[in-house]
Amino acid sequence: MASGWAGDGAVNEQIESTVNDAIERVRSQLPKGDSAEFCEECEAPIPEARRKAVPGVRHCVACQTELDQEASGPSLYNRRGSKDSQLR
Repeated sequence: MASGWAGDGAVNEQIESTVNDAIERVRSQLPKGDSAEFCEECEAPIPEARRKAVPGVRHCVACQTELDQEASGPSLYNRRGSKDSQLR
C-alpha cells in the first residue's frame, strides 16, 4: 500500500534499481580481454582452466584472494546487535 506521493510499487522499483546499479558496478569491475599466462603479483603460472573460466584474469587464485580481502576492508556494521554495544 502506497502512502503520500509514492505510487504503488515504488518501494519495489527502488529496490530493483539499487540491485541493478550494484550489478552494473560489479560487472564494470570484471576483467576484460585476454587472460595472462602468469600472475602479475607472484609470476606463478595461471592454470588453463582458470584462464578459460575467467576471461581477462591477471592473478592466480591465491593472489586474487588476498586482493579481494584487502579490497573488502573491515565491516563497520555491528552484527552482535546487543543494546550495550550500540550505546557505546
